[in-house]
Amino acid sequence: MDRLEAMAILVEAVDVGSLSAASRKMNVPLPTVSRKIADLESHLGARLLTRSTRKLTLTDAGAEYVSVAKRILEQVADAERTAAGEYSAPRGDLAVTAPIVFGRLYVLPLVKDFLIRYPEINIRLMLSDGNADLIDEHLDMAIRIGALPDSSMIVTRVGAVRHVICASPSFLASHGVPETPTELATLPCISHEFLAGLGTAWPFREPGAKVDIMAPVRVRLAVTTAEAAIDAPVAGIGVTRLLSYQVAEAVARGALRIVLEQYERKPIPVSILHAGLGMLPLKVRTFRDFAVPRLRAAMGSAKLNPLSPGK
Repeated sequence: MDRLEAMAILVEAVDVGSLSAASRKMNVPLPTVSRKIADLESHLGARLLTRSTRKLTLTDAGAEYVSVAKRILEQVADAERTAAGEYSAPRGDLAVTAPIVFGRLYVLPLVKDFLIRYPEINIRLMLSDGNADLIDEHLDMAIRIGALPDSSMIVTRVGAVRHVICASPSFLASHGVPETPTELATLPCISHEFLAGLGTAWPFREPGAKVDIMAPVRVRLAVTTAEAAIDAPVAGIGVTRLLSYQVAEAVARGALRIVLEQYERKPIPVSILHAGLGMLPLKVRTFRDFAVPRLRAAMGSAKLNPLSPGK
């Protein structure tokens, strides 16, 4: 029995949730997947999985074994990368994740230049507004917006963005420009669920204050994507709350106008991070060193992060 192969099949089955999904992903016949795991259980003399028609559940022994197996497989992969020269030359596959709009507007152009510069590196760019786990999702690097919890990840800050309130000039001309957050309760508002949920209050900070306040809003439209939350106020539907880089282009061309700037909360950090375990593959270090100065330049540009004079 090839124990490493059996370990890999077991770990994949647990990660994807079923033997059939592991079979499809690994392009291995389902009977082979089932037999390899059964052979591994027979070799160990322990049941690793409890199978049902809907899902796989690890036994206590299985949970401990899978945890160790993942470390073993990672060490084997590191050894193979070292032998293949991945630590002495930038080559191989690199998996990067970033928020959807930020990734499309600013990471993808950076990736294009990187691929031209480093023809032996291939990139899988996963754009998602959720915070995928780098280890579980087999990702090398992530670009994150927001405060980060303490972890073993190596974090490099590249800038900051703001939460801004904006509406179209025509909407403001017909409804009036709000001077304080409390006036939003009288205006139709657009909620981007990822940022604000379906709640009926948005956070602000009084000038000079150290504590946030919550201002009631009248949500007339709730959307699930930033693109829709941009298009809706441009169309004059109401007032929205988004991140500054998301509305930068619309603000620059005059389709949206930022209001209530003096009541904005502290800027939100933007960071690039990667796992800090073991020797850092050259492909990861190369991408980090390539991306950090370019992202910092973008974060400092007026187009990406429109700031009013003196802010």
